[in-house]
Amino acid sequence: MGSSDRSDVPSMQASRYEQLVQAVVDYAIYMLDPQGHVVSWNAGAQRIKGWRAEEVIGKHFSLFFTEQDRIDGRPATLLERALSTGVAQDEGWRVRKDGTRFWALAALDVIRSPEGEILGLAKITRDITDRREAALQLDAMRAQLFQSQKLEALGQLTGGMAHDFNNLLTIIIASAKLALKSNDQQRNQRLLEHILDAGERGTQMTQQLLSFARHRALKQGRVQVLQLIESIHLLLAHALPKDVELQVQLEEGLQDVAVDGGQLQMVLLNLILNARDAMESEGVIRLLGCNCQLAGEVDDLHGAYVRLDVSDDGRGIAPHVLPRIFEPFFTTKAFGKGTGLGLSQVYGFTKQSNGAVSVASVPGEGTCVSLYLPAFREDITTAN
Repeated sequence: MGSSDRSDVPSMQASRYEQLVQAVVDYAIYMLDPQGHVVSWNAGAQRIKGWRAEEVIGKHFSLFFTEQDRIDGRPATLLERALSTGVAQDEGWRVRKDGTRFWALAALDVIRSPEGEILGLAKITRDITDRREAALQLDAMRAQLFQSQKLEALGQLTGGMAHDFNNLLTIIIASAKLALKSNDQQRNQRLLEHILDAGERGTQMTQQLLSFARHRALKQGRVQVLQLIESIHLLLAHALPKDVELQVQLEEGLQDVAVDGGQLQMVLLNLILNARDAMESEGVIRLLGCNCQLAGEVDDLHGAYVRLDVSDDGRGIAPHVLPRIFEPFFTTKAFGKGTGLGLSQVYGFTKQSNGAVSVASVPGEGTCVSLYLPAFREDITTAN
């Protein structure tokens, strides 16, 4: 091969590379100069954004941003970040030629000469509007499932609480009737104290119930496990028969966890109500909490976690049923006694929280469900 043939190799490679870039239609791939002006434009960019090459070459790439983003200086910030670090990624709304918007995932990479001089930037943009809408719909469905589980639990909780409210009302009414008939000031004082005490206990029960039932946005944050369990202990006590004991034992110095507090509250209620249903007549439900350091032995998790165990001495789970307990709508309860969504919600919660759940059960001896929840760390942002 002659020297002239060898000199043609780079140009042939460049031509093939240009053909490759132009053949890509699912991604907008184009070049910017260091100031952010468009210097090349592929077929994917035209398909996604709507502009032809001759309409945008030489224009500043801020043309593709929303007016509010331009006012906020987002294009300049993105360009500056790429030039200073070599790469920048962004996700947000972009504008097509016809004025419609799409949700874009974009990346900017600096291109340098062999001597290190910045020649320009490679810009790659993908339209992920469908993926974003699917994620939003999934979040909405999770929120609906979470709320439906609350309503199911409320139905079970209110049965036990109605009996307690009736007892409180009996105290209030009887004391009031006695006070109306009595002229003994000291006795009336005691009766008024009974009325006040019963009213305050009723108010506390109502506040706990309303707090649990209230619809709130799902959001991860710092949750104090001890405080959360104390806040729902009254609800748990009223949901359990008198011959079923709830024992709570939390390790001293138990770490806070990085989860959604409302979901954790719902999960613990689900597990305790399931344990209650597994009791034939009487028994003990234990809620234990401890700190643990994982090194891959549980779902390949590593780092600091808080383990919460909910165990019972009920009838247990048959070996052939155990692998299916986290399946949505799978239940061994009688018709009308459960939706089969409780344990699938527990599984979904732990996975969303970057944790894990495991179940150990022996038929005739009982079941233990273990939650592994990431310990809260100040240096990690936990909000979604």
